Amino acid sequence: MIKTFALTATLLGAASGPLLAQGAPMQLNPPPGGASRPAATPAVGQPAQQKPTIERVNAYFNGIGGMTADFTQTSPDGRRWDGKLHILRPGKMRFEYKPPSPLEIISDGRTVAVRDKKASTQDEYLVNQTPLKFLLRDVIDVARDSKVVSLTQQGNDAVLVLEDRQTVGGTSRIRLTFNNADMTLKQWIVTDPQGYDTRVALSNIDVSRKPSASLFVIPTKVMTPN
Repeated sequence: MIKTFALTATLLGAASGPLLAQGAPMQLNPPPGGASRPAATPAVGQPAQQKPTIERVNAYFNGIGGMTADFTQTSPDGRRWDGKLHILRPGKMRFEYKPPSPLEIISDGRTVAVRDKKASTQDEYLVNQTPLKFLLRDVIDVARDSKVVSLTQQGNDAVLVLEDRQTVGGTSRIRLTFNNADMTLKQWIVTDPQGYDTRVALSNIDVSRKPSASLFVIPTKVMTPN
């Protein structure tokens, strides 16, 4: 059970602790008043917003060479963690958690390592076992690696819901929210095979420079307690 939760959360900044099941899951309920909010009506004289499309989503992700962002992760039991996300395309991603979390998650493009510095453990998984594996491809095509459930415009946001049946433990569902004007990724929610949701919200996104490649090297030596 512990490994299933850790793996499902691997690329979302999860690892919310060993007993996620203690809290009630945050269900992905539709917004009040219906399954989706209607698109905002543009003001007179203003151009209409572009409709969200898979092509726009792919173009946004493929246009990113590197990125840093702050993240806030909310676990199924309501606990929250903050940290820094680093991405270097193709294939590399790193979540650095702020204390008191002892975790860091590193992808070198082939392997994902979930490191617990307090427990001195390092669990490794193949990228293809993770629900956000499509973000680590050389050429990103979200419809190729996951089943597209829906893509809708909700107010000023575009909401993409994907289903991944190859996640270890069963089928997971990913809900990504973008700013529809420029398709900047704002947050994602992953519902794991047990029905529990982990939310990751991004802020202070910087795509102007690439992170150092040294951030994405997975240590090979065995971790030892301090």
